[in-house]
Amino acid sequence: MDYREIISGIKNKLPDFNAISSSQSYPDEICLKVSPQIFKDTCFTLHKILSSPVMMLFALDERKERGCFVVNAVFVHPKSSQWIIVTIDIPQENPSFDTLAKSIYSASLFEREIWEMFGIKPEGNPDLRRLHLHDEVWPQGNFPLRKDFSKMNAGNLSEYKFGRVDGEGIFEVPVGPVHAGIIGPGHFRFSVAGEPIINLETRLGFTHRGVEKLFEDKICNNVVGFSECVSGDSSFAHSLAFTRAIEKISGVIIPKQAEYLRAIFLEFERIYNHANDIGGISIDVGFSFPAAYASIIKEAILQLNERLAGNRYLKKVNTVGGVLADIDEAKRLILLSSLKKIKKDFQELARMLNASVSFMDRADTAGVLKKKTAEDLGIVGLVARASGIPGDLRKYFPGVYKDAKFKMITQESGDVLARLKVRIFEFEESLRLIEEFSACLKPGEQVKVNALVRSGSALGYAEGWRGPVLYWLKTDPNGLIQRCKIVDPSFHNWQGLTYAVLGNIIPDFPLCNKSFDLSYSGNDL
Repeated sequence: MDYREIISGIKNKLPDFNAISSSQSYPDEICLKVSPQIFKDTCFTLHKILSSPVMMLFALDERKERGCFVVNAVFVHPKSSQWIIVTIDIPQENPSFDTLAKSIYSASLFEREIWEMFGIKPEGNPDLRRLHLHDEVWPQGNFPLRKDFSKMNAGNLSEYKFGRVDGEGIFEVPVGPVHAGIIGPGHFRFSVAGEPIINLETRLGFTHRGVEKLFEDKICNNVVGFSECVSGDSSFAHSLAFTRAIEKISGVIIPKQAEYLRAIFLEFERIYNHANDIGGISIDVGFSFPAAYASIIKEAILQLNERLAGNRYLKKVNTVGGVLADIDEAKRLILLSSLKKIKKDFQELARMLNASVSFMDRADTAGVLKKKTAEDLGIVGLVARASGIPGDLRKYFPGVYKDAKFKMITQESGDVLARLKVRIFEFEESLRLIEEFSACLKPGEQVKVNALVRSGSALGYAEGWRGPVLYWLKTDPNGLIQRCKIVDPSFHNWQGLTYAVLGNIIPDFPLCNKSFDLSYSGNDL
């Protein structure tokens, strides 16, 4: 399906639609430039006909080059394996656009981010509280992603206004942002009536580092390492999405050998995290022996990562144009023999969990995220699949996964047990995929290409273990990055946790939280 068919489909639903321009720069990207007056209606129409949430919504400061701001909304078209990008120009004087959030709730957090980072107001959005620039620290009127921002200006500070639930017998229980253990910082404010939770409001942003600003004016090849540090447990998925965006701009065709190697390492990142989460869910119900057993499995995978790629967390593997690690015949034999042991141990771990009535009783019906709620919120990845929403970039944009007959795993109940089952089944499927891909490797084949980065923009993506990791990049003629927009699946999914815990008791929150296992750093860019 090309952009003409997309436009025809929009016109069938929106007769007044008239694009200022439309183009298809890459086979998997369609760009529609529209007027601000029909931006909202165009996005809503795409949301309906594609059944896609807002996957990205972000701004660019092009006042110096073109005298305006730009806002892009990104949707995914699974059936045709394409991204649809709707773009508008916004005047620099009193910049604003009509909110999407009232009709597409998945746009809400993105709009709040655009308002706090660029000062572009989504007119009509009922909640414009800041996400990352905390009011107690950042004075109003500072917009750090504008090109002319250099340092924080003085101004008025204020306090964050939490949503309140009032009534007789209702208590507020604030938790965090400092927690026991080594988890990241996040503030959770529970409202309870007796024991059940009737409202949960999260406040994040405590690990905001200005990541997107750090990429600006950098040479693309020099900042692959930046992408590996955005969310430490997804370093490979982030670097893969970043390098894919640069490769599209550069017109580089990736060698088949590198595609297989990338798929192998992406699946290794998935399984060590799934093993970690299965252990975490076990420990949160007091089932310590399977938790320890899961730790052994995770450690075995990390050690295998180091033997194959030179790094336990698969850093310094991806590069623009290919990969820096190879798996020769000796390493392939080590891989296959290690997989046999990992597979046997994991089957024993799954048997332990399934055999425990008390464990299953705690996980079953706890932390239910209903399918309709997940759809409305724009939940993605593993959490969405556990609530009956099929969606996986490995299925939408299959590449080497197509020949391997990749099987997407879904569950329907949307509870802790469903999210556990998705992890178990995906672990087993990943082991199968790694074996399939390793059989396709040809030792000695070139896996690295020198890429000459040019001017352009592109969307890079990867299905990380949590869900889709997205990087939209714009470069200048010298190959310097002008804008880097990153979306980790955690940004979509934190809101899902606030709904999943409703009706549960506060002591079950750690269990629900671990079953989502979202990234603070991936959210707090």
